[in-house]
Amino acid sequence: MIHHLSIDLETFSSVSIRDAGAWKYLQSPDFEILLFAYSLDGGPVVVIDVASGETVPQWLVDALTSPEYIKHAYNAPFEYGCLDRVYGGMIPSQWRCTMFHGLYCGYTAGLDATGKALGLPEDKQKLNTGKALIRYFCVPCRPSKSNGGRLRNLPKHDPDKWALFKEYNAQDVVTEMEIEKRLSLTPVPDWVQHQWEVDLTINQRGVAVDQELVQGALYMGAVTREALMQEATRITNLQNPNSGKQLLEWLNKAMETGEDDALPNLRKDTVSKMLDGMEEGDVKRVLEIRQELSKTSTKKYDAIEECVCADDRVRGLLQFYGANRTGRWAGRLVQVQNLPRTYTQNIELARDLVRRKETGALRMIYGSVPDTLSQLIRTAFVASPGNVLIDADFSAIEARVISWLAGEEWRLQAFRDGKDIYCESASQMFGVPVVKHGVNGELRAKGKIAELALGYQGGTGALINMGALDMGLTEEELPEIVTRWRDANSKIRNLWYAMDSAAIDVIGRGGTAVVNGLKLSREYDIAQGVSKLVIQLPSGRCLYYINPSLGTNQFGGSSIIYNGVDQTTKRWKQIETYGGKLTENCVQAIARDALAGALDRLEAAGLPVVFHVHDEVVIDAKPFASNKEMLKKVTDIMAAPIPWAPTLPLNAEGWVGDFFTKD
Repeated sequence: MIHHLSIDLETFSSVSIRDAGAWKYLQSPDFEILLFAYSLDGGPVVVIDVASGETVPQWLVDALTSPEYIKHAYNAPFEYGCLDRVYGGMIPSQWRCTMFHGLYCGYTAGLDATGKALGLPEDKQKLNTGKALIRYFCVPCRPSKSNGGRLRNLPKHDPDKWALFKEYNAQDVVTEMEIEKRLSLTPVPDWVQHQWEVDLTINQRGVAVDQELVQGALYMGAVTREALMQEATRITNLQNPNSGKQLLEWLNKAMETGEDDALPNLRKDTVSKMLDGMEEGDVKRVLEIRQELSKTSTKKYDAIEECVCADDRVRGLLQFYGANRTGRWAGRLVQVQNLPRTYTQNIELARDLVRRKETGALRMIYGSVPDTLSQLIRTAFVASPGNVLIDADFSAIEARVISWLAGEEWRLQAFRDGKDIYCESASQMFGVPVVKHGVNGELRAKGKIAELALGYQGGTGALINMGALDMGLTEEELPEIVTRWRDANSKIRNLWYAMDSAAIDVIGRGGTAVVNGLKLSREYDIAQGVSKLVIQLPSGRCLYYINPSLGTNQFGGSSIIYNGVDQTTKRWKQIETYGGKLTENCVQAIARDALAGALDRLEAAGLPVVFHVHDEVVIDAKPFASNKEMLKKVTDIMAAPIPWAPTLPLNAEGWVGDFFTKD
């Protein structure tokens, strides 16, 4: 018989979980479990007051690793990690994460936020006293005369607060169980649950860090920043030349600008445009310093130093299902999904100079120290001793998926033949052959920007946001590019409108509709008390849009509205969408499923993934053949035909090396 244990822990550690992440938090020597609340098979919640000397019964300790007990928790990787730290032997397949379940069903993260989004009654919601109690008992306190100079608060220091903390701990289990109950009619597919387990393994494994490089970069960044600040102070006589307000006033005065031609701001693009063609002098030098200071940020190196564990590995870099609906991963801590590219030549020498803290030599050889440090951030992630990193990246995965989903045959054939999609797109748009660095090669840029901006119903605004004007295109010629791309990709264009029409019809009338293998339906969930627009992907995974309804868009037509998390405010609110956006959700979700399948296959083949970025995987393994053979094994696994999409032409490329990089 399978039993279900719902668990919530309250813990103490002197390490900041917000800054350092959960895995370093757990490794702190002073980490301890304070309260252990649990419910067995939905029964009354029991709180074990570990901090006051109560012991966890042996049957419960045994249950933590028994396959006869499924363990449930909200943000289960935390409870899993805590209990693995104390008792050892936790097994990912025996755990279920209610936060992930909520994300899968289209809700937000956070126990309190999810409970409110689900409309839980007051007695089932998370207590709002928790944050203050956590600050009091779970983190170090500042010593003072009034508290006797102590560094932390114990139960004896405020018994009333401690009693309330135990109630809070118990209530979290009640809320978690109620959320799981509400979500139970929309179960997570077994194979998606398995992906969560693989992700837990990858995050727990972590990636090795070159600590000498990190420390050298932090040192060089501080030295360079101080020198630049001193030079800027000498030129401007400002108290703080890094203050945007002070510097803007100084620059406008120095340039003798009037109201009409005053420098509007000090954003990077504004400063770059100002510097272009400017004569030598104090103003130019100050702007150059401003530009350099914008690159001297060592926040990424600071983040690595903050969260690296005792064994020189960073863990917890990825959040499973971090992107709403599509289910893509989100970056955490160091944000590996947003690292600068590496253009520096002879990168090994640059890394060596940074490790030796030779600032002068680095400046002499590579020019800008801040820019070089920025490019080297990726290389702080390295192979374990005796291992190599194997990196493989899906090639143009979204372009391939949308071509396959829409049935745009000329594009699919281009991918099968290994052709440059930007050239092929430009050729289709303008009706002439386009060869990179060859005949009509100047048209490739138009094909490229059209490919990047227009795939999801974007127009001239999307081209501008993608940098069309900066690359020399005029605003007058943008509408023609939009029209030519849409005409050349008529099946993709038709897919947007078909998705929009099907969603509006299903929301308004109910029933189901099928668009190019995507099944749209409107469902009413009695347990959750909500209706949903459901889109079933070819993989069988579903995307959920909560409480869909119809409104009127800015053009007077029908618009699609649902409840979700606003990506700007991060608040739960009504969101408007349309056919192109629904297409983007589905394309990105299918690309995500392709990556998730590849992760499963790589792990099963004994190729341990340490992290992944968008559609790129990074493996830390013992050398087992030549670099070429190792890479081929990985790329073959990545590009293997997918059972639910056998005609989707996949391809992967990569490298083998000692440290992470991207050119």
